[in-house]
Amino acid sequence: MSELPAITIPYVDKFVHAFFYFVFSALWFYALRFYFKKQSQAKLLKIVFLMAFLFGIAIELFQNYLTTYRSGDPLDVFANTSGSLLAVLTIAFLEKNKNSE
Repeated sequence: MSELPAITIPYVDKFVHAFFYFVFSALWFYALRFYFKKQSQAKLLKIVFLMAFLFGIAIELFQNYLTTYRSGDPLDVFANTSGSLLAVLTIAFLEKNKNSE
């Protein structure tokens, strides 16, 4: 088995970041919608996106300044933001189509 060639995918960790932030944002939207039923969907989506964006920046800053074994990466922030934005756009699209039926 050790003779098998290694498969490397460039920036695979960025795709993982985007995926986790997609899931993170979707779960937060549906949780907030459950608790804040009177808030508009657009407002909740904005809150979720802002919350995910700020959380992603905070984590990278903490890694950079509060640990000696990790470093912050601006590309991680970009990947996190991309995943969250994709979740917000997907939810908006799905909810719009659900309401138009």
